[in-house]
Amino acid sequence: MIRDDGLEGKVAVVSGGGSGIGQALAVAYARAGAHSVVGYLPNDPHDVTDTVRAVEAAGGTCVPVPVDVRDLADTDALAQAALDTFGRLDIAVAAAGILRRAALDEMTDEAWDDMLAVDLSGVMRTFRSCAARMTGPGAMVAVSSIAGGVYGWEDHSHYAAAKAGLLGMCRSLAVELAPRGIRVNTVVPGLIESPQSLDGVNSLGPDGLEAAGRIIPWGRVGHVDEAARVIRFLTGDDSVYVTGQQLIVDGGLTVRWPS
Repeated sequence: MIRDDGLEGKVAVVSGGGSGIGQALAVAYARAGAHSVVGYLPNDPHDVTDTVRAVEAAGGTCVPVPVDVRDLADTDALAQAALDTFGRLDIAVAAAGILRRAALDEMTDEAWDDMLAVDLSGVMRTFRSCAARMTGPGAMVAVSSIAGGVYGWEDHSHYAAAKAGLLGMCRSLAVELAPRGIRVNTVVPGLIESPQSLDGVNSLGPDGLEAAGRIIPWGRVGHVDEAARVIRFLTGDDSVYVTGQQLIVDGGLTVRWPS
């Protein structure tokens, strides 16, 4: 099959590749003929071998690397694995993140700092490590959220602050890295069914997602592969003149008139 998206033979680093959007993205890259190096948290309950198997079933190659994005040595090792294994690094996608519920009156400094260390600073570390190893044009995408990226969310001010911060960071990096031919964009997923959103303690849970689907114009919540395909678009040649932008993937939720 002849592909025209420019992804054939490219190498992508994907943090948070053990499950959710990161896992779906690794599979999407495999279908486009790209290789992936996926970062996973060693104590994550989701088995990264599931990602490897899914990528291989799609005809691709995937290298799993343990990484805690709070640690610069780990993000450096993640990026270096692309060079050591494939000899190049073309794409960086920061999909690793945590989600915790905490009202302001119970928010500790430690909880606030840990959230930003992963969901905001962890993206910066991933991009910094990857940018240092990109020798030619490339593309980067950060995974934000409509919580913070568009809306507020009660009991999640630290999460929303981190996700909102990604928009400003990526706009600035888009300007800074443009002379090197590296594009930087942000995907802003809406309500996507994933292990994170199915957590009924810290997120909506199954019942909450089902109820939310009824108010989304598209009539349902999104799937991880639908968000992944948007990221694949933003890192392929079809979006070669797109940088510093935020693309909302929400089935029309954010444009619906409240009723």
